[in-house]
Amino acid sequence: MFSFLTRKRDESQREKSKILWLDLGDLGDLVNPSGPHEQWQDHGLGLLRTIMHQNGLMTDILSTRLITEWPQLERQLPGYEMMIMNVRSYTFPVARKAAQLFKQINPTGVVLTGGMHATVATDEMLEVPEFDHICKGPGEKIMVDLAKDPQAFPRVVEGVGARSMAEWPMIDRTLWPQPHRRLRRTFNWPLEPACGWGPPPVATMLTSRVCPWQCVFCNESSYIPHMGRRPVDMVIDELNYLDDHYTVGSVVIHDSMFFQSPGWLKEWIEKYPRRANKLWSYWAAGRSDTVRQWPDLFEALVRETNWDLISIGFESGSDRILRLLNKECTEEDNYFTIDLVNKLGEEFERQGRKPPRLWANIILGIPGETPEDAFKTMRMVKSMRYVLPSFSYYAPYPGSALGYQLIAEGKSLMSKENYHRFPGEEKVKGVDYAFYRDLLAGKYNDEVNRGLSPLDRQKPGVYTEALTKA
Repeated sequence: MFSFLTRKRDESQREKSKILWLDLGDLGDLVNPSGPHEQWQDHGLGLLRTIMHQNGLMTDILSTRLITEWPQLERQLPGYEMMIMNVRSYTFPVARKAAQLFKQINPTGVVLTGGMHATVATDEMLEVPEFDHICKGPGEKIMVDLAKDPQAFPRVVEGVGARSMAEWPMIDRTLWPQPHRRLRRTFNWPLEPACGWGPPPVATMLTSRVCPWQCVFCNESSYIPHMGRRPVDMVIDELNYLDDHYTVGSVVIHDSMFFQSPGWLKEWIEKYPRRANKLWSYWAAGRSDTVRQWPDLFEALVRETNWDLISIGFESGSDRILRLLNKECTEEDNYFTIDLVNKLGEEFERQGRKPPRLWANIILGIPGETPEDAFKTMRMVKSMRYVLPSFSYYAPYPGSALGYQLIAEGKSLMSKENYHRFPGEEKVKGVDYAFYRDLLAGKYNDEVNRGLSPLDRQKPGVYTEALTKA
């Protein structure tokens, strides 16, 4: 199971494969990245490439993130008979351009695509003639057969996934693309670089695949059906393996919703401190309503497992907007979670311990949001004592209920030609982005401060730098 280092030496001596995996992202993200998150590795690519190699289908890896202009990729494409891409909405334009180049150079070659965008926007994928096969949904149980004999499948293929993540092999992280040589000293490949959440090297993990809630701004539930969570022992075994071979500094659990399934969380509390090589700090996500539902479980995770950066999708401080988003959380839920983390932070500081912090996800520019809704959201943020705020403008991606509605109504400023995640760009027609820019710059502090405690009013209230990708 863990013979990756031996296999890597063997692979360095083998001949060039006829099958290419193309890692997707903005050009230059692994050469001159604008931030740490552009350097995250693709777990879907890693999983499927691992499965293929374990079944004797060897592949090469290239990355659009490792080039700064398209001719650099063009020079590396001759001779390949197949190219495989995991396509997300924001990488769709890059995937389309790469497929066109591949077909120009290898006209008889086959392009296999899958991923989020292939599932939620199949019609847009079908418009690209260079995409020979489009796999909708999970691919771990079909990828080998599809790559061996693509002609045996229709153009649109219904993916087949595992029933449980327990069926997944451990990802061979040496199959991820290496960064440009100028980044290698700090990147810590095949682990990942620091992003301000914990010390490097960073081990990114998945313990669950799908968030079961149905928020109208999110498209995850339309992509993959529910599947069993990865067993606690498998997660700890992998972390220990990575630490033994590469030295783990901290952990990022990429689950959309880590704080679910109380039985699994109780087992994590029991085993992680006892079995892990080290009690690594970690970033993981939760919801304010489940924190309020299971406060003792939440506190135990923070106190006993070093969950020190708690990502909560607060989204808004207004009940009206939370209902519009079908968030199934309330203002009271949000403030309960904030008060609890404030209390824990003060307690930890009195004990001389590093306090837990919130990674507070906030959405602005939601169609229908009024200035007073936005002021309530900013008041909520200013009530957080231990926080890294993360603001984004609402983005109408396909696959989400609200995204589909706005696209159908012609109100989306995003399209298949310009899907992007750039923080400051306007994404929906009719939204007053000038107001939001002023709000983040602190120009409405007088309105925001009304009703706040004297301590919270003292906070500067300038969050322009906290605007992140949607």
